[in-house]
Amino acid sequence: MKQKVSGYVIFLSVVAAIGGILFGYDTAVISGTTEIVKTQFGLSTGMEGWYVGCALIGSIIGVLVAGMLSDFLGRKKTMLIAALMFSVSAIGCAVCADFAQLVIYRIIGGFGIGIVSIVSPIYISEVSPARVRGTMVSFYQLFITIGFLLAYLVNFFILKGAALDSSDPALGVRMFNNEYWRGMLGCETIPDLLFLIVIFFIPESPRWLIVKGQDPRALTIMRRIYSSEAEAEAGLAETKESIAGEVKTEWKALLEPGILKAVLVGSAIAILGQFMGVNAVLYYGPKIFSDAGFSDPLFSTVLVGIVNMLTTVIALLIIDKVGRKQLVWWGVGGMIVCLLMIGLYFLPFTHLPNWFMLTFFLLYVFCTAISISAVVFVLLSEMYPNRVRGLAMSIAGFALWVGTYLIGQLTPWMLETLTPAGTFFLFAFMCIPYLVIMYKCVPDTTGKSLEEIEAFWKKR
Repeated sequence: MKQKVSGYVIFLSVVAAIGGILFGYDTAVISGTTEIVKTQFGLSTGMEGWYVGCALIGSIIGVLVAGMLSDFLGRKKTMLIAALMFSVSAIGCAVCADFAQLVIYRIIGGFGIGIVSIVSPIYISEVSPARVRGTMVSFYQLFITIGFLLAYLVNFFILKGAALDSSDPALGVRMFNNEYWRGMLGCETIPDLLFLIVIFFIPESPRWLIVKGQDPRALTIMRRIYSSEAEAEAGLAETKESIAGEVKTEWKALLEPGILKAVLVGSAIAILGQFMGVNAVLYYGPKIFSDAGFSDPLFSTVLVGIVNMLTTVIALLIIDKVGRKQLVWWGVGGMIVCLLMIGLYFLPFTHLPNWFMLTFFLLYVFCTAISISAVVFVLLSEMYPNRVRGLAMSIAGFALWVGTYLIGQLTPWMLETLTPAGTFFLFAFMCIPYLVIMYKCVPDTTGKSLEEIEAFWKKR
């Protein structure tokens, strides 16, 4: 009979996963602010792209330092730094005086996104027993989708309530009226304060403590994580054995053949996942729906957020039962079909109804949420050895955010140059190399300890 996961593990995972709400909110809220910011500050098309993409520059910087910070300071303190970055960004965006300040505060928020996208999954993977690790890390992806939906709902209701003819000079009035983008960006302060407070109630990662030679503290935490004293001591011994005798620096260790392959494979699936249309939908969903002839694109975007979140709940419940790779096979296969159907809708000679496009758009979101979106952070958080996990995750995260930045910048150009139909056909084609890499290079990590996964790469 399978042992149940302890309430303590769930608590630790949920606290770390709250960072995902901030990730999701900060990423998705931009979609509702673009038009009003462009109008207010007289932005060109290029500057509009910079406004959307500037936070991604911060994210790229964040992932580059996240691994080193978390390996040096610890996972908990690094998450605390990310929470402070989100606070500065949200408050700064709400009160900024001009476009230059707005960009600076968006970059600071992006820095927080980059850090939390690395450290939260690492922390969850390191406090979770192998049998439930996929489910626990999936909490992070679930909370990202909650952040998406929260941003879409805030955008929708603030826009509906905005009195665009308000001439009151008070900042508090302008935040939710003729400068409602301030309210949309500033509302991130609420979930951030929650994250900032609850971080103080969790311990440091026991695996990080073991790497730093603090075995007694690690064992105390592991006794609360595992169901028995013997299991806790076995986990401690297994982790110590995996790092015993290592004299190479982290950078040199990354060049070991097996570990190097793990880093390259992780980076490949991270960057390819962005070219399958996921973030194009997040950043430009309202524009895509508007181009498709929908009368209320923001409401359609809210539907996307609801489907995304509910599907992630399903993925959370089945990821440790079905397995990572099985979810990818079926999910990406469904994505290809849906992308082809959406592309077909946009062909000038088809004249298909709006419900056809909306149906396959929501099905695409379903297939994405139950496969690559649910799996990528799980895989990246568990496929690297203890001593290089932070650094290797930073490299994979860097690849992910470079892909995200590129797709954020290129999507408007693709929609205009390739047409929406050509853009979605391209997204469908990019699913093929992703499937090949998953089939050829990625092990099924379901139910395996982090040390067993490390042994797989060493054998390779």
